[in-house]
Amino acid sequence: MQQLSDYSHPALAVDIIALCVRDAGLYCLLIRREDGDVVGGDWALPGAFVHLGQPLEEAVGRAAQTKAGIGDLHVEQLAVYGDLGRDPRGHVVSIAWLAIAPEATFQSRMSGREDLQLARVHIPEGNPSATIVKDEAGAPIRLAFDHEAILADAVRRVQEKIESGPVGFAFLPKRFTLRDVQKVHEVILGRSLAKPAFRRKLLDHYPLRATGEYETGNAFRPAELYELDASNRT
Repeated sequence: MQQLSDYSHPALAVDIIALCVRDAGLYCLLIRREDGDVVGGDWALPGAFVHLGQPLEEAVGRAAQTKAGIGDLHVEQLAVYGDLGRDPRGHVVSIAWLAIAPEATFQSRMSGREDLQLARVHIPEGNPSATIVKDEAGAPIRLAFDHEAILADAVRRVQEKIESGPVGFAFLPKRFTLRDVQKVHEVILGRSLAKPAFRRKLLDHYPLRATGEYETGNAFRPAELYELDASNRT
């Protein structure tokens, strides 16, 4: 009887697509690679290999915590990538995971980490598969492995979810204005939304509570702050 040890196996890895909205743009957390000439890019999605005998969830947590500093964030599985040429170092199958949080959450964890950056994700209208990541100077960033394709799939997933569910609130702090919610939806969908119709839909579909408090330090007329029932944030 043949044993598992009789077979050779591909390596198994996990990758994390961590997204936030900042300055009316979508941003992705990237980690610097020291082997960019080998893996096809100097920046990549944070990831890690799954160790022998290690539960998958532990590998995800290790990648999130040690590589990206976001180990306390909720992640959900996106897809599995197993193209034979995706990693020039050998046959590596990767399970990608999606994490969404407010910008401040990422900034607080990036302090002192020169190997991390939030890069802007540019989504050509109607074609998320052509997603381009750019640095602060606006220059395109070439991502390692097949991470451009993984990021594009993550963008499509978020676009699908935001049309019919509360995923947009995951980009926001606990208290937000209705204008903030609309901005997130417009950034993800890549188009402008009619304010009256959007707000009607928003208030009809989600359990929002007006706090009676107003935003401060904004150029606009102060708007009231709302909260979402915690059970409806993802």
